[in-house]
Amino acid sequence: MGRPRTPLLDRERITTTALQLVDEQGDFSVPQIAKRLGAQTGSVYHHVDGRDGIVELLRERVASAIDPKTLDETPWDRALEAWARSYRAAFAAHPKAIPLLMTSPVRAPRVLEQYERAVTLLLDADFAPSDVMPLIIALENLVLGSALDLSAPETMWVLTESTPTPKLAKALEAVGEGRADRSFNLGLAALLNHARTLRTAEA
Repeated sequence: MGRPRTPLLDRERITTTALQLVDEQGDFSVPQIAKRLGAQTGSVYHHVDGRDGIVELLRERVASAIDPKTLDETPWDRALEAWARSYRAAFAAHPKAIPLLMTSPVRAPRVLEQYERAVTLLLDADFAPSDVMPLIIALENLVLGSALDLSAPETMWVLTESTPTPKLAKALEAVGEGRADRSFNLGLAALLNHARTLRTAEA
């Protein structure tokens, strides 16, 4: 038999399979990837730099859905808001990947390039260098927490007669549908308002 025209393994297939596993179960293993692709575990390692390398491929794949044009918008706060919304949508599509990606160091070149652009946006807007990373990290905390919230049940508080919570019941009834979106919009507006005060203080 001749060799198949399409290689059994390549980085794209490995990444796609790893992401499928993460979407299903929140994690992956190299043997699981190999089994799904009908290959030997050792063969997978010929294409990637171990498990850490696959994690970075996953990071690049998920982050590739973030619209890069958002950081070109003006003024800076409009750009940051657009980036945050695109960032949230990208990770909301793969919520089970969030714990995996957010607990490992960022090495993926294309992701680092995006951080470089975000930092440049804020420095060009006259933010103090000491404020830049705390602001970006705070934004990420909001974005990723909200992306997880989008995957949660609409009803997150189960009220029982054994624990009287009439005020909580009233507040839950008042919030209505779209709790996750309303909460994200509130948090993003508050963060941007605070960011504006930081910039004013430095001016």
